[in-house]
Amino acid sequence: MNKIKVAHILHSVGGVDVSLRQILHNLDTENFESIVIHGNSDTQNEFVDKDAKPIGYYRLPIYREISFRYDLLAILKAWKIIRKEKPDLIHSHSTKGGVIGRIVGFLTGIKVLHTPQAFSFLSTESKIKRSFFLKIEKLLSKGKTVLIASSQSELNRAVNEVGFPKFKTDLFNNAIEPIEKIFDLSIPKTWPDQYLCTVGRPCYQKNIEELIEVLYELNKIVDVHLVILGLGHYADHIRQVEDLIEKLNLKNKVTLLNWTTREDVLNIISKSKIYLSTARYEGLPYSVIESLALSIPSIVSDCDGNRDLIINNYNGYCIKENNTVEFSKKINVLLQDEKLYNEFSKNAKETFEMNHNIYKKIKDLESIYREQLT
Repeated sequence: MNKIKVAHILHSVGGVDVSLRQILHNLDTENFESIVIHGNSDTQNEFVDKDAKPIGYYRLPIYREISFRYDLLAILKAWKIIRKEKPDLIHSHSTKGGVIGRIVGFLTGIKVLHTPQAFSFLSTESKIKRSFFLKIEKLLSKGKTVLIASSQSELNRAVNEVGFPKFKTDLFNNAIEPIEKIFDLSIPKTWPDQYLCTVGRPCYQKNIEELIEVLYELNKIVDVHLVILGLGHYADHIRQVEDLIEKLNLKNKVTLLNWTTREDVLNIISKSKIYLSTARYEGLPYSVIESLALSIPSIVSDCDGNRDLIINNYNGYCIKENNTVEFSKKINVLLQDEKLYNEFSKNAKETFEMNHNIYKKIKDLESIYREQLT
């Protein structure tokens, strides 16, 4: 039987990059062949399959910002690549990858499976921009596009807001390989041994300002330090976060770290007491999945993605409406109650093994690929 050839199109940064690498590193190479089409400047690390063999790739002018010139050029180049490679399926990931992939799929007649990893219309405070992005999503949902949601919340939103018919949706929860080893830090450790952490660039989505407010409330009760990883690219709220830290006199309670290696991130999460997220929306956040894999309880905002991973009074707490006081109280409960903490820790690891271990879950995606060609 011929291999099923899948062309992945994406802007390969952050969780989207992690997602694709986990898929490629675990996909059955005897039955599937992959190529990758990604941005000129998003990642310099090669893509490899489960046999550690490099995967063929192409670079395009795919950038986060909207650019008529570069976006049109990317679509034209992707169209030529797809005509040359003749894949059986296109799997687009992320907003920009989804726009390019779905247009190219329409032009070539090849079925597109699209994984948003959080819809673009959720990313803006502007009602006008939100409406515009939603209209684009609705337009691109037509034709042969099938949504492969990264979480049940994302699938529900696709059906209820974007307008995907249920029969044109499927679910493949984000998943990772078990974390077998924690590597030494490659950066200097400048924070206390006892700390909480979060991973996320200061921006509208991650809502780090709310987390600083939570820390302020928490430090009225108990002395706690917070490590925030992910400053750097697209951190457009960094000034607001720094100003708030200064205003609330928390400079000695917060460590801000730039983007670093995934090994460093896992090291910091693994030694954190609790993982925190005050995000406004997610696809299915890898940092929370990693905390589950590392047996770290989480306290998170009740938003898409977060609510799919954290179950109240089981592996952490999911706080509705970003209630600052309630958020800080729940952190203190877990810090003070060792028996409850250990129970949540055990349940976190169990959640990972049941739902997000890619060794077990990759077969689900392989089945989706096969079913879409029948």
